[in-house]
Amino acid sequence: MRKLISSISLVVVIALTSPSEAQTGAAVVGKGPGVAGAAQTVKVTATITAIDPATRAVTLKGPQGKEIVITAGPEVKNFAQMKVGDQVNAEYVEALTIELKKGSTAPVARTDQAAMGAAKPGELPGAVAGRQVTVMAEVVALDPATQTVTRRGPQRTVELKVRDPEQSKRVAKGDRVEAKYTEAVAIAVDPAKK
Repeated sequence: MRKLISSISLVVVIALTSPSEAQTGAAVVGKGPGVAGAAQTVKVTATITAIDPATRAVTLKGPQGKEIVITAGPEVKNFAQMKVGDQVNAEYVEALTIELKKGSTAPVARTDQAAMGAAKPGELPGAVAGRQVTVMAEVVALDPATQTVTRRGPQRTVELKVRDPEQSKRVAKGDRVEAKYTEAVAIAVDPAKK
């Protein structure tokens, strides 16, 4: 169901917003000594303009008048509660933080966590899903001339450019770098306003 929710959400957000609208969500970028991060939120509201119970096809009309048809699979509970005119609200959040772990001997590893929830029986359809991927990598090489840091993770080795000389000075061979990628999506159906 998490894959279904994520894919439906992304389809709704991408199909119903223009590139300029997609960037109007909250975007935050920050850094501090040995840490950097960025996050973005994209929200979109669409109106249900048609429902085909036989095929479970739902037609959504976005804020700019674009329409898309999505199929609500059997994983979507409370399908019968949706009505033409109801509002579908989708919110997608993603964030990435990278933190230098000086002196750490934590093992090079990757962990994945996921959680989800859905509306209770009889309620309007709605769901939330989220996941977080954490990768601990080891710094295996530095090249001050090209401002690059080579990190060996559990699945591959990656070379990153560090454009900030102050951040670059903090990194040493053997240090650990922790990267956390988090994404979450929420979809809610609200009754049509009377």
